[in-house]
Amino acid sequence: MPQSKQSGFFRKFSQKTSHLVGTPAAFFIAASIVVMWAASGPLFHFSDTWQLVINTSTTIVTFLMVFLIQNTQNRDAKAMHLKLDELIHALNEARDKLVDVEDSSDEEIEKFSQEFQHLHTRLDKNGST
Repeated sequence: MPQSKQSGFFRKFSQKTSHLVGTPAAFFIAASIVVMWAASGPLFHFSDTWQLVINTSTTIVTFLMVFLIQNTQNRDAKAMHLKLDELIHALNEARDKLVDVEDSSDEEIEKFSQEFQHLHTRLDKNGST
């Protein structure tokens, strides 16, 4: 499926941004901003405007970051599912019905989960790992 230039740009932008904001440096920059804001409180007499600056700033940043991080997580999850699907497909003993299991209903997923719990219990009783 061809990707538009916009979606390709957004993908690259969200991955890069998600990576950058997950670094220790980004955390320390954010923490420093909060410390500077708190230290400036006496200068602005802890006014409503002073409080509004941090509240508005953090709300906007959080709102935008949710979309960027969600995009990255969606891509990572899809890639992981594709890799697992390939492994299931490659193994002769694996059940092909588990390919794309993430698209199954909650009831079907629960049924598979119970099957694996029973299998695990049976293996424990037999002393297998």
